[in-house]
Amino acid sequence: MRTLFALLAALVIGSTSVVSADSARLKDVAALQGVASTPLIGYGLVIGLNKTGDKQQTIFSTQTLTNMLQRFGVAVPPGGVIVQNIAAVLVTADLPAYARPGARVDVTASSIGDARSLQGGTLLATPLRGPNGEVYALAQGALSIGGFGGGSGGTSVQVNHLTVGRVPSGAVVQVGSSATIAPAETVTLALREPDFVSASHIAQAVNADLGDGAARVVDAGSISVHVPSQYTGAIPDLMARLEVLSVDNDAVARVVINEKTGTVVVGANVRVGAAAVAHGNLSVKITTRYEVSQPSPMSKAGQTVVVPQTDVSVNEGRAQLVALEEGTTLDAVVRALNGLGATPRDIIAIMQALKAAGALKAEIVIL
Repeated sequence: MRTLFALLAALVIGSTSVVSADSARLKDVAALQGVASTPLIGYGLVIGLNKTGDKQQTIFSTQTLTNMLQRFGVAVPPGGVIVQNIAAVLVTADLPAYARPGARVDVTASSIGDARSLQGGTLLATPLRGPNGEVYALAQGALSIGGFGGGSGGTSVQVNHLTVGRVPSGAVVQVGSSATIAPAETVTLALREPDFVSASHIAQAVNADLGDGAARVVDAGSISVHVPSQYTGAIPDLMARLEVLSVDNDAVARVVINEKTGTVVVGANVRVGAAAVAHGNLSVKITTRYEVSQPSPMSKAGQTVVVPQTDVSVNEGRAQLVALEEGTTLDAVVRALNGLGATPRDIIAIMQALKAAGALKAEIVIL
């Protein structure tokens, strides 16, 4: 089995020798197996919105506000609360494996009602519970949404997604994680992104530091490390020694797309095959004019009416055809797309079309 894994790693290294691997610390690409973060979730209320909160059909937000006011000694009937500056949200976070009481973690608040925007809102104290129902953290703070919006009706403008926000370091850990490190003869390093090449490089770096035979590749996602005698019962000290080792990390070529914000990130190892790209825009413009039709003078049979006159025009932008040669690099792709005058939305469509045509040698990840 070990021979098979070594053969696979050698084949992958041989086929990608022309691509330089990125150097990184071991702690950035792998972690001790057996410990993981805990997902947390809670229900909360965002206040301080400028009439962009939940409307009357979202009854649970006003019920939450009523219950909170009652705890402060303010008796308000549920039907008597009419506000538009609050929004009900679900708050999520990840509790790190070794987090202790007093530590802070980032939280994300997502609207679950019909609020139009969380811009300028403040998240009220929200208990965050783990899968077992126990409260692990308490979240509160001002939201950052990474966008803005203004106006109303047909004169409104919106940039990026406005109903999801983050509170950096917004949750204070109340109950620490129960993860512990038990003494053992071997420990397993788990790669954050399984890859045979990266696993082989990590094993080589550990063997160079601890001695030959100390580490071996188990599979694409794990490396088994024998604990030296001087670190028996002191695995945290061993991990502190290993985590700073420099390793060559190899990654799968990816194109990451976030359609909510129009963000496109193209990895360094992305290649394209021979292809020709043309991209044009089709716009449809509809205008309506209102004209007044009046009856003839001294006529008693007709009446004055407003008649709408609608004009529809279609305009298709001129598209340029750009040829991409076999093995085109990231730099050439960027220059070609910039030459087309492509916007981020256009690049998203072009990347997906190249993938469908089999010309994009990369994995597309949609956020």
